[in-house]
Amino acid sequence: MRREDLVDSSCGIAQSLGVVGDWQSLLIVREAAAGITRFEGFDRELGLSRRALSERLGSLVEHGVLEKVPYSDRPPRHDYRLTARGEGLLPVLLALQEWGTRFVMGDGTLSGDLGDGDLARARALEGTRVPDVALTAHDGSTVHLVDPDRWTALFFFPGAYAPGTHGYPPHWGDVPGTSGCTLECVTYGRRHADLDAAGARVLGVSTQHPEQQAAFAAHADLPYLLASDQDGLAASALRLPLFRAGGADRLKRVTLLVDPAGVVRHVQAPVTDPAQSVDDVLGLVRELARDGAPAQPRG
Repeated sequence: MRREDLVDSSCGIAQSLGVVGDWQSLLIVREAAAGITRFEGFDRELGLSRRALSERLGSLVEHGVLEKVPYSDRPPRHDYRLTARGEGLLPVLLALQEWGTRFVMGDGTLSGDLGDGDLARARALEGTRVPDVALTAHDGSTVHLVDPDRWTALFFFPGAYAPGTHGYPPHWGDVPGTSGCTLECVTYGRRHADLDAAGARVLGVSTQHPEQQAAFAAHADLPYLLASDQDGLAASALRLPLFRAGGADRLKRVTLLVDPAGVVRHVQAPVTDPAQSVDDVLGLVRELARDGAPAQPRG
């Protein structure tokens, strides 16, 4: 099949490749998911020739993956933002990330533990700004990853289910890194009043459906919100490490301490002791809150 014939194929895979069939276009979508919106930002992050970048941005706009939003009339300048159609590509990016981590950079073993590449990506988040991502919470409300009035203990975890809901996939306990989710969530519940007094809210994020999270939150009597990243918005924006089990992408365990300006001030990765990690976060909130104004993001 010739490249120019792809968009005329009746195969959905071929048609998709006709829109974003080269690595440069996919990486542009990746950067847009991470909050890059301007030509100079894509140029800095990807290092493409300006001609190639212009062509691929134009093609993605033409196919409705990105939209141009003017921010300057003289000279004319635009932000390039993901459309709803573009956000539909995020699970594809996550699948590529998981496959590359497991089979290209790893030995193919299924694991919820952080590999070297996972650790490098997670730790690189310190000092960066969290993109403006809104998720659905377990109570049906919309919640943002950043609270402009408080610090946020933002913890990502594989999944926790209420007894009797049959949520855990087969052999879940045999996958390294999956144990400890209930303990982590419950410990944050026990320390919630102390974290609140220190000026921080708690937000737990998994890829479970909100209904599953609601059942667990009720079972564990959690005093804070759990948020669903079932569409991969947060995972794509932050390039979070994940693994695939039971037919779904699962977030590996990482905790970010985010200040009110949205800057990641500390990264916990790996989280080897979920209960102790909560006390560590509490101590950091108290220490950093005493230091004064939030830090400025890198770049």
